[in-house]
Amino acid sequence: MNSTKGTYPVIREKQNIKALQKAGGFAALIHAAGYTVGIILAFTLIAPALSAAPAEYMAFVSNNQLLMSLWILSAYWVSAAALVVMVLAIYEYLKDNSPALMQVATIFGLIWAGLIIGSGNLMIHDFGVIANLYGEDPIQAETVLLAMKAVENGIVSGNELVGSLWVLLLSLAALRTKGLPKGLNYLGMILSVAGILTLLPAVPTYIFGLGMIVWSIWLGVALLRKPASQE
Repeated sequence: MNSTKGTYPVIREKQNIKALQKAGGFAALIHAAGYTVGIILAFTLIAPALSAAPAEYMAFVSNNQLLMSLWILSAYWVSAAALVVMVLAIYEYLKDNSPALMQVATIFGLIWAGLIIGSGNLMIHDFGVIANLYGEDPIQAETVLLAMKAVENGIVSGNELVGSLWVLLLSLAALRTKGLPKGLNYLGMILSVAGILTLLPAVPTYIFGLGMIVWSIWLGVALLRKPASQE
């Protein structure tokens, strides 16, 4: 009787782990969707602002604050919130066979999510500041704009180091434990190298960003389909 009761916590724990894994799979797809919507908006409705001179950019922001905020909410807040679930789900999925590596990877993943949220909050706040200043003093608004962009790039947009370290470490752990498809692990390692190289001014960040959409979709499908060997 006691042994039967003892199995209940184990069953509940397995159910919780499986539920977290499924949540991680859906979160990975949401993460990719958030990025994708952000990119679509950047190349369509927001494209005039991204390629504009400072004065034109500030005029665009002043007239389109809601659009700009929705863009940041999708590309930053939605993707980052989903990223938190992804990080925790992958940790739970791979921790048993590679605990130390996954602990370090998880720390980098959560830091990355925090940086994305912080950068998104800063950008949304900046839109309002720029809009107000532009109406009062366009020259001062341009100076403030340059300073704000420098801070935003310093937080997360200028390079992809933190996110790359997360993907690299979990890819190494998954490759060692065979917890995820080999192709996905190799893709993660390639993207990680591309992301780390963004520390160099000549290397663009979009390679890592676009690649992460593919990687996240593949990861989501892998988690939702959980390999038979992991059952």
